[in-house]
Formats: sequence, structure tokens, C-alpha cells
Amino acid sequence: MAIVRFLLFATLCFEVFLAGYCRNNSSRPAVVNIGAIFSLESTIGRVAKIAIEEAVKDVNSNSSILSGTELSITTQNSNCSGFMGMVEALQFMETDIVAIIGPQSSVVAHIITHVANELQVPLLSFAATDPALSSLEFPYFIRTTLSDLYQMNAVADIVNYYGWKEVTAIYIDDDYGRNGIAALNDKLAERRSRISYKAGIPPESIKKGTIMDILVKVALMEARVIVLHANPDSGLIVFSVAEYLGMMGNGYVWIATEWLASLLDSATSLPYETTDSLQGALMLRQHTPDSDQKRAFISRWDKLTGGSLGLNAYGLYAYDSVWLVAHALDAFFNHGGTISFSNDSMINSDGNLHLEEMSIFDDGPLLLKTILRTNFTGLTGLVEFDSGRSLSQPSYDVINVVGTGSRRIGFWSSFSGLSTYPPETLLKAPNRSSPHQKLYPVIWPGETLTTPRGWVFANNGKQLRIGVPVRVSFREFVSRERGTDNAFKGFCIDVFTAAIELLPYAVPYQFIPFGDGHQNPSYTELVNLITTGFFDAAVGDIAIVTNRTRIVDFTQPYAASGLVVVAPFKKLNTGAWAFLRPFSLQMWAVTAAFFIIIGMVVWILEHRINDEFRGPPKQQVTTILWFSFSTMFFAHRENTVSTLGRAVLIIWLFVVLIVNSSYTASLTSILTVQQLSSSVKGVDSLRMTSDPIGYQVGSFAEHYLIEELGISKSRLVALGSPEAYAEALRKGPGKEGGVAAIVDELSYVELFLSSQCAFRIVGQEFTKSGWGFAFPRDSPLAVDLSTAILTLSENGDLQRIHDKWLKQSACSLDDSEIDSDRLHLKSFWGLFVICGLACLVALFIHLVQILRQLHYTNANPNPDETSSSTEARGSRMGHFHRILSLMDEKHEPSKKSKRRKVELVLDSGKDMVTRTQIATQ
Repeated sequence: MAIVRFLLFATLCFEVFLAGYCRNNSSRPAVVNIGAIFSLESTIGRVAKIAIEEAVKDVNSNSSILSGTELSITTQNSNCSGFMGMVEALQFMETDIVAIIGPQSSVVAHIITHVANELQVPLLSFAATDPALSSLEFPYFIRTTLSDLYQMNAVADIVNYYGWKEVTAIYIDDDYGRNGIAALNDKLAERRSRISYKAGIPPESIKKGTIMDILVKVALMEARVIVLHANPDSGLIVFSVAEYLGMMGNGYVWIATEWLASLLDSATSLPYETTDSLQGALMLRQHTPDSDQKRAFISRWDKLTGGSLGLNAYGLYAYDSVWLVAHALDAFFNHGGTISFSNDSMINSDGNLHLEEMSIFDDGPLLLKTILRTNFTGLTGLVEFDSGRSLSQPSYDVINVVGTGSRRIGFWSSFSGLSTYPPETLLKAPNRSSPHQKLYPVIWPGETLTTPRGWVFANNGKQLRIGVPVRVSFREFVSRERGTDNAFKGFCIDVFTAAIELLPYAVPYQFIPFGDGHQNPSYTELVNLITTGFFDAAVGDIAIVTNRTRIVDFTQPYAASGLVVVAPFKKLNTGAWAFLRPFSLQMWAVTAAFFIIIGMVVWILEHRINDEFRGPPKQQVTTILWFSFSTMFFAHRENTVSTLGRAVLIIWLFVVLIVNSSYTASLTSILTVQQLSSSVKGVDSLRMTSDPIGYQVGSFAEHYLIEELGISKSRLVALGSPEAYAEALRKGPGKEGGVAAIVDELSYVELFLSSQCAFRIVGQEFTKSGWGFAFPRDSPLAVDLSTAILTLSENGDLQRIHDKWLKQSACSLDDSEIDSDRLHLKSFWGLFVICGLACLVALFIHLVQILRQLHYTNANPNPDETSSSTEARGSRMGHFHRILSLMDEKHEPSKKSKRRKVELVLDSGKDMVTRTQIATQ
């Protein structure tokens, strides 16, 4: 039973397959009609006609595709006319056409795509490169070549590779030219470059006179990088006129789009005048990988044409377009597609137009989807479409026209950028990073290998309008000369003129004053006027800060100037107790404690073996104190015997040496260096208070204090001159309307303090910035001036200009400041008082001892004395003479002390005898 079931199932499957196969074969027509629309007289059209015919022959002779079905192609000539293209397309729609190869022109494609959309007939264009045709507005338009969107991306990468920032675009003024240049503008903007001038060529009746007028205007522009996006006829005229005008010489860069490569590839020979006018130009060509299939077709092409017509990339794309239709139709039929047409109810015929004969291709949407899903390897490489309905892996050859031929200097691809390796070899490891972008050397117009700068100063008689602030304070930096409107002088002006003189080209300019002359203008407004085009540049003491760098470009800073705080100060008098200031209270306490501790440690270590540290308790305490404190002056007399004691003493003496030296140095500084004090310690302490803060009118300091430091605007006081600075600081933050401190740029502050000695900079410079000259974004003049400023700095001219205008005069010091290095009695009288008190106390104690001894003598008279001596001693003079004699006589120690000294002498004698005996033995 299982075998029977299997046989029944197999029979059923075979019948289903056979029925489907028969149905597919029966649905395939014997002939499928396709059309072709392009200009047969054009270079591209002549190549495409041969390529398409050969492709149809190859398809029909290949039994592996469209088995049993033959392609039939009908060609119509559009003459690159939109009207003629529309007429030919309408005629096609009367003949049951399922697809159209073409059109060649983007202008024609824009028109007939509307017809294709309505009648659901796919258009496969091998030459219409207008990026706008990729829009969803044209769903039945399929581009089988590369979009100009990729070509303009390649041009932008070349411009960026050589560091150019501005280009001039010359283009044919139709859909193809305008939309291509619009794409170029977008791609340049992504790389911070731009099209500085656009020149459109009329698409009809092109004359040399018209081209000459256009190129004369181009020659007056700054940019010397010219992108030519035209067609072969107009493009060759442009190059011819450019050579006549001297625009194919040194300094110029010409980049031609793919139209030039297609022309040179197709032409077997060109007149000498034509090739000579192209020398040094760069051009792009659609890249097609080398393959055996491509080489075989090129060999076949030479036999077909006899060498009279070259094969260009558009011919290869036209050939592959036919094969694309064939592969799609094969898949279309395999999926059950049928060729049938129906009338469009929306088309009503009036008169003799016979529009009702046009019909809609019923399965057109299915064929469209099949085409977009088809992929195969053709003469141009892998043919497949991405999600945007563009050919995947777009790439171009970058070519340099040299001599009678051309030289490939590299490649461009969407995944690896510029490279000297073929794009197909980089698919596995694409890298668009800057270090990997590379091209071979180029021979530029004028037969030079030096890369052109890409721009010159415009030779149109127009002068640069340079805005200069009209300052009313700190006029050493910028000031308008008296009796003139546009003449300025000062440090900033001299730096600018010196830098301009170093440029390798002339720069005509005029200074335009900015400000009312009553107060310093707003520098932010001055910079903003550059972005609006009112000024071409700004010269002056303009700080380079973040919000300004977002809208303009600055040159290399020619002066460093960050924000600092200026505040009044007062002198600190040293005073009578200045000798206590070198050490803090804690330091004094620790030092005194260590003196006592070291004395006790040494006494413990020496007590048992050193007689100088023995004796009555009172004497030993005295010894400890005397020894420890005498080490301060290295005046101790007691010898240390033990090794431990000596080790401790050596270390302690080293510590004392360091402490003494530090104390001496600090005290010297306190007594000889002028000590200044201010209630404001820096910007941080200023933020913590609510005192008013001054700033210069027009300075960016106001914005910084409010936005960056969060200081209330109500605390800020605008000041317009150095005199206003000084007055506000003297008044202080009290009721008189002054300020606690002023925040301003370092350059202004240094100039202010050179004549105002009552104020000082407190704290550190809390911003790091500089002054530069402002130019529009990506201005090449800013780059050249930066180089010139660096040159001025290296050769010393910048310093000489600085010394000329800003050499600071010595601050006029008053008498007290002149005497700041002299030592006065007021700094030392405390020490003298202490010493005097010590003397008085010692004398007082000594006198008390004398009086006690006198009293003891009077109470216990000597029996050997005579009565006359006793009487004399009882008188006043006697008492006085007795006191003097007691003070003069030597004090004899007591018997107990004598006994102790004798014992010490005997003991030491015994020790000597013992040592002598030991030595003799």
C-alpha cells in the first residue's frame, strides 16, 4: 500500500509540473517588442546604437535565455529634443512596447517618464544621469548608468583632497546641468567647501561670443578651480575659449565631468588645437572592471567599426541594458507574467491625435519589480540595484589629460573614496579615512607638478570692505587718525598691514569705521556683519571666543589675551611682632615641644654615663632646658658620650638647620618685600560676593560673566575708559557707586596698570584666548594671513610692533614704595622690648639676691670687724658701698657644693689613673 501511495503522489506531481511548464511555454510570445530612444547623431548615440544592436543579436543567439522568444527592437531618434522625444515615445505606445532603452538625454527623460508612468512601461536609461530622475515621482524610470549624485560626490572628494574651499561651476543650463551642479553644491557643503560662482551656458545656439563673456566673468572671480558640467559640443568650445583667454595656464584647475571622457574614448583622433586646449585638465569616467568578457567585446568592437569609432562607457551600459531587459523578461515569464495591453479610459481622443490607440501594459508593475530584482555580471561588472534603485558599488576613474592622450591617476568609489587601487580590490576592506585617500601626481595646466592654490584675489576692481572698530579708550590698539574717515593706526593695524605685505599677491582693501565714536562698539555685532556680507573682514583687537568661531574664521592669534581680575590693594605693615609671622601658631607650638622632647631624650640616653647630665634634680632640669634650646644656635656645651645620643643629636641639628634657614628666609621676605593685600582673591571669590563688577564696554567679558560664570547682570557695571576704571576702583563697592573689581582682557589690563600703581591683578588668568582678524567661513585669505602672522612672529617683527605701541612705562612709585626694601625700627621694636624686659628681670632678680645677702650680713656681723667698720656700714654711704662690694666680690659656693665638686674631681682622677694603668698593661 505504501508503494502504491508513493506512485500516485509522484504521478500527481509530474502532471502538475508538466501543466505548469506547458502553461509557461504557451504564455511566452514568439517576439517581444522593445524600443530605443536616443540621439543617433551624437557621440554617445552612435556608440549606443551599435552596442544595442549587438546586444540584441547576442540575446537572440543565446538559447539559455528567453528560450523560444525573440527580442525585437525599434530605434527612434530624439535629437536630444524633449518635444521629439515625447512624440517618439507616444508612437512607441501604439506598437505594444514592453520596455524602452533610453532616453539618452536627461531633458528628454524628464518629459517621457510621465508617459511611461501612465502606460506602465519601464524606461531603462543608459545615459540620463540627472540626480532628480531618481525621485519617487518617476517610478518607471530605471537608470542603468551612474547618477550624477555619485559623480559630484567624487568631484567634491577631489576638491577636498587638494584642500580647495571654493570652486566655480560652469554648466549647461538645463535639467541635466542645473540638477548636477545642485548636487555638487550639497556635496561640497558637507566638506565645508562651496561654489562661489555659477555660470550657466544656454543649451541652444551656443556661440563663442557667449562663452567668452561667461569666461571673462569667471576670470575675475577669486576661485581658480573650475568644474565644467556640460555636453561635448559646448564643453569643447569652453576649453577652446579658455585657452584663448589664458585660463589654461598656471594657477588654474579644470575638472570636467564624464562627458569629456566619453568624447575622448569615442574619438579615434582629435585636432591638435582641441587636445592642446585640454592639457592638465582632470576628468571622470565611469569605472568598469577589467574582465575577459569586456576585453573580448572590445576586440569585437574594433572589428565592427574598423577603428573609426571608439567604445565609451555609455556603450557598455547600453549593451548591459539590453541584457538586463532580457534577464528580467525571462524571469517575468517564469513567474507567469503575460504580455497584454488594455485601453486607458482616462485618454480621450480629440481631432487627429488618435490617442486612444495607446494602451496600458497590464503586467508593467510586475516587469518593473522583476527588473529591479535582477542581477547578473555584464560588461560593466556586477549589475544590480540597491534600495534607492541605483546601481550598487558606483565608482569612477580619475584621469589627467596629458599630451595627446590621458593618464589615470586613481579611482573613486562610494565605499573607499579616492585610491590608487581599483575599487573591486577594496570591497573586503573599504577605508575612507583621510590617510588612505590618495592619488598619483597630476600634471596641472601650465605643465607644472605643483598643486595650484586654487584661488587668487579677485581681479575685478573691488576692494575688500574691512570693518575696524572706532575705539574711544585704549587707543594704542586701534584709533582713527584725526581729520580722516578711513585711516587708522595702532598696534592691530600695524600687524595687519605688515602681514598683508608678506602675501605673494596684492590685496586691495579699504577700512570701514564701525562705531559711533562716543563709546566702544560691540565686537560681536562687528563679527556678525561679516556673516551678512556687509563686511568682507574685520581687523582690530577682536578676541577669538567660541560663539564667534562658530560663524567666522579667525587668523592665527597675533596677541595672547585672556580675562583677568583687577582690584585695589593695600600694603601690609610688618609691625612689631613681624618676627612671629614666619611660623604659624601650630608650628611654633610643635617646634617648642620638640626642643623639650629632644632635651629629655638626650638626658635619658646620657644620664647614666655622662657626668654633665648628672646632679641634683633642679640642676638636671636646668641642663635639659639649656641643652635643648641652645641647639637652636648650635651653642650647646654639654658633650654627648653615647652613640644613641649622638645619633639623635645629629638628626636634630639637621632639623634645626632647616628650620632656622626657613625661618630666616621667610622673615627676610616679610621684612624686605612689599606685602600687598586685597579683599578680592580672584574670580572665584568675586563670584561668591554680591559686589558690583566692572567690565569694558563692547568687550566679550560681559557675555562670559553672565553666561559662563552665572553672575547676575545687575552686578555688572559698564566702564568706557582707563580713567573710569581707576575712579570706580577707588570708590569701591560702597554707596559711592564704585566696583569691587574689574574683569577685562590681559592686554588692556597691562596697559592700564602701567600708569595706575594703586591696583593689581589678583588671582590667575582664568580664560585663555587671543586676538585675531576675522574673515568669512573657509576664507583662503585667513589661511594665508595666518602664515604671514607666524612669519612676523618668527622674524621678530611682531615683537617690534608690540614694543612700538605697547611698551609699558615704569609705574611711578611713591616714597613708601621706594623704601620698601629698607628695614625700619617699627619692624624690630618688639624684639628689643623682649630683650630689654629679659635684662630688667634678670637684673631685678640679681639685685634681690644681693639685698638678701646684705641683709644676712647685717644680721650676722663678722666678729673680726672693728667697731668703726660696723658704724660705717650702718650709714647710707656704708650701705651703698657694701652693695657695690657685694656686687664686685666673687661668690663662693657653699660647702656642700665644694664637697660635690671635690668628689667629682677625685672620681675623674681615679678614672684617669685606671685608664693609664690599662694602657701601660
